[in-house]
Amino acid sequence: MSSFSMATIVIPIAAYLLGSIPFGLLFTRSFGGGDVRKSGSGNIGATNVARVAGPLPALLTLFFDAAKGAVPVWLAARVTGESATWMMIAAVAALLGHCFPIWLKFRGGKGVATAAGAFVVLCPPAFLGSVILFLVVLFFWRYVSLASISAAAAMPLLIYVLWAPHHAPPPVVTFGALAAAGIIIYKHDANIQRLVEGEESKFALGKKKDAS
Repeated sequence: MSSFSMATIVIPIAAYLLGSIPFGLLFTRSFGGGDVRKSGSGNIGATNVARVAGPLPALLTLFFDAAKGAVPVWLAARVTGESATWMMIAAVAALLGHCFPIWLKFRGGKGVATAAGAFVVLCPPAFLGSVILFLVVLFFWRYVSLASISAAAAMPLLIYVLWAPHHAPPPVVTFGALAAAGIIIYKHDANIQRLVEGEESKFALGKKKDAS
């Protein structure tokens, strides 16, 4: 079997399986917080882990959720000679794994940290721009969901503008970034509804099992 055909099989499958590891669930249980899906917002991401189990497991979740986006993209780059196409495929596959993990009946997180990890390898300047936007929105409005949606929505444009001096990214990167943004925004559907209705919880770091 040729290296190309092997890559077409191994890269997306490996990236999806790595992305599907539910670190938020595992760390919350390890720190005595029980099943994070049954507390707070029910999400397995770092924000809900912070509400349910406290800041340390939340930081661990954030780090490892980002790593499972970064590692597949980095490995795809090494295997394929820095192919932007395969790096983008790995990024989207890892994101799908996090958002729709086979181990949790396809009910996963919202993908923000995993996408951030993937894009820090794909395009560090765009990643930095999205982080700045995230922090600005979070500082002024204190809604993690709004900050996440804003950063995700801006990422395709940031990548297009900042990919390389005087060069637009390959079409697969542009469409992949749009797909990633669409997935993240879709996973925030309930948050968008609560934001519209004025019922979304503002973020406060700490252990709070009755958060919603």
